[in-house]
Amino acid sequence: MKSAVVQLPGLNRDRDMIAALTKISGHQPLTIWQTETEIPDVDLIVIPGGFSYGDYLRCGAIAARMPVMQAIIEKANKGVKVLGVCNGFQILVEAGLLPGALMRNASLKFVCREIKLEVVNAETDFSRAYEKGQIIRCPVAHHDGNYFADAETLAAIEGNSQVVFRYAEGTNPNGSINDIAGIMNAKGNVLGMMPHPENLIEAAHGGSDGRGLFASALDVIAA
Repeated sequence: MKSAVVQLPGLNRDRDMIAALTKISGHQPLTIWQTETEIPDVDLIVIPGGFSYGDYLRCGAIAARMPVMQAIIEKANKGVKVLGVCNGFQILVEAGLLPGALMRNASLKFVCREIKLEVVNAETDFSRAYEKGQIIRCPVAHHDGNYFADAETLAAIEGNSQVVFRYAEGTNPNGSINDIAGIMNAKGNVLGMMPHPENLIEAAHGGSDGRGLFASALDVIAA
């Protein structure tokens, strides 16, 4: 399965993401720069974390308007899987591929620690390696991860099972409404999440709880 990682000025988790995808799939992903207007045929596009364009205006706002994002939107509309992690999640929201908004953490502080996630929906292309209700560990590192949506939007994503991950066991690090840590679009091929699964995929990381997400997305669950 072919994958690609988007590279934008200020992103700093692209190497981590490339390493994770390579180790789990056995194939190094393509890299796509901000000015690309066409994306080769791939099965998964990943926007990694960091601080694209210094988080000016709003986190992800400038990146969402780069030429490459229009190409990603076109691919997503055709059913290609798209994953956004941390700043990648913010970019997907700013680009209109996911609903809601990501605001300043309730503590008004940058949060960098390990949290726990509940797998709310285990029937997606990003989570089928897990069990529904499973609690997994995952690191977070963000300043603007407080997910919010108006009542109508929230009711829709909850009712459509678009919430894939929630912060569990009182570990919500940012004040996100309904403890939401990761959501997908109504079509089910675009996922955004604040935690960093790429940083917990092997023993050297202290655990492999994040591996299931990539095994699911890359269709290598049996590996």
